[in-house]
Amino acid sequence: MLQDYMNLVVDIGNNFFKLGIFENSNLVFSFFDKNDKIDIEIEKIICKYSKITNALISNVSSVKINDLLNRLNIKIYKLDSTFIFPFELNYKTPESLGNDRLALAAAATILFPNSNNLVIDAGTCITIDFIDNKNHFLGGSISPGVKMRYDSLNHYTANLPLLKNENNFNYPGDSTNASIHAGIIGGVSNEINGFIKQINSRNDKVNVILTGGDAKILSKTLKITIFANQNFILEGLNSILNLNKN
Repeated sequence: MLQDYMNLVVDIGNNFFKLGIFENSNLVFSFFDKNDKIDIEIEKIICKYSKITNALISNVSSVKINDLLNRLNIKIYKLDSTFIFPFELNYKTPESLGNDRLALAAAATILFPNSNNLVIDAGTCITIDFIDNKNHFLGGSISPGVKMRYDSLNHYTANLPLLKNENNFNYPGDSTNASIHAGIIGGVSNEINGFIKQINSRNDKVNVILTGGDAKILSKTLKITIFANQNFILEGLNSILNLNKN
């Protein structure tokens, strides 16, 4: 049975959007598609879930959906670093902190409160963020994602081919293609494992959480203890909305 109100959370990336509908902390519906379909799909979904009263939008693109939500009488919250979070921000430039990093940190803190959490998001960029057992967000790292690395090797050289991601690689690579896969997949894996080792050397009982579009590709070569479900970022956004709506 539906309650009197529901939450809509929308994560709009550079090319794709993902949305979730929640009753309190319970996800009742999720959906993702390309950004150019967002207006049509959101209107259809909202018509089905008419008890949505609040929406939190995390947007790193030029897509605009505020007019649509206003027309449907939904109160809109646009995520930024001034919100209340389930952690304390210890970051020198909070205004530049990506909404995706905030949402994933929130999800990790809600799932594992008062724990050392290392959140790895393997997407367009690879972000690795650390939240300590006092729920302090301490920052992390940003580096090019897997696809960006393949693209850049092809774009900035005269002879190297543009390859697609592969789950497996061998080092040393015995061909140019094999060497590229070893350099990219192996390089990303060694980079992430290096950060995990560094954090583990300084902190006890660290939860290492892997999420993002390339999580499956990297999972075979990473020493990860927790694989986040595909709705992890939506759960983080919903927790932020529940802390901030009035």
